[in-house]
Amino acid sequence: MKRIYLSLLLVVLCLSLVSCGEYGLLQKTPDYEYKYEAAKAYLAEGKYSKSATLFYDLLSVMKGTANGEESLFLTAMSEFYGKHYDMAHNDFQKYIKSYPKGIYIEPAYYHSALSLYHQTPDPRLDQTSTIEAMGEFQAFLDRYPYSSLKEQTQEMVFSLQEKLVEKECLAAKLYYDLGSYMINSLYGGSNYQACVVTAQNALRDYPYASPEKRERLSILVLRAKYQLAVKSIEDKRVERYRDAIDEYYAFENDFPESKYMKEAKEILQHSEKFVKRKGIDED
Repeated sequence: MKRIYLSLLLVVLCLSLVSCGEYGLLQKTPDYEYKYEAAKAYLAEGKYSKSATLFYDLLSVMKGTANGEESLFLTAMSEFYGKHYDMAHNDFQKYIKSYPKGIYIEPAYYHSALSLYHQTPDPRLDQTSTIEAMGEFQAFLDRYPYSSLKEQTQEMVFSLQEKLVEKECLAAKLYYDLGSYMINSLYGGSNYQACVVTAQNALRDYPYASPEKRERLSILVLRAKYQLAVKSIEDKRVERYRDAIDEYYAFENDFPESKYMKEAKEILQHSEKFVKRKGIDED
């Protein structure tokens, strides 16, 4: 049994050495056509690192030849499938600039944007690359409005938009949680006011955000307006409680079945009670 196991192990090792030796020879061979076909074979087999390396070796040689365009596109695809998205994006952009009317131009535009999509960070981090990816996807839709990739592209745009909305939700929630703990000079010294402005801007800027995120933003506006009223100086309390009441009815109209409705109604009852009491006192 041990002899059989050792024999099998030797076969595997030999095959591995042959394979490694073959790849090493491919890197050194002056037969560029053979090297090119081998690079395509590695790509088809899912050996993306090897295919990318061989394609990069061939780019300068293939430039200006019949295979120049395809070699650059396949280099980018090797990096893309190998999940080296930054390199892939750069290579797709090189292809777009080098072959603006090339036969792979549509998939190059799409995969360039998709490479950025895969690099977008967590919503809590800077979203510059998310905005850039959205811009490339939108440019793709503008250029190819009837593309077979249109549906996937729209889904990607919505997904990226949701990430931007999530960042605004987190920012508004942070302002609300800070409350009166620290001064926010950008919004009159009030974190609650900052919460209102941030959430309302997001609702305006992203009208196609998911209902769940619009609901989260809207309840934050209601909560923050209520807290502004509670913590206001006496002269502004009635006005701000009325603002909270108006916000409640807007929330109820948009989300009548909201999971936050119990909390929203408690805010309404307390606000109406205060306004009514002040009205009686003034009489």
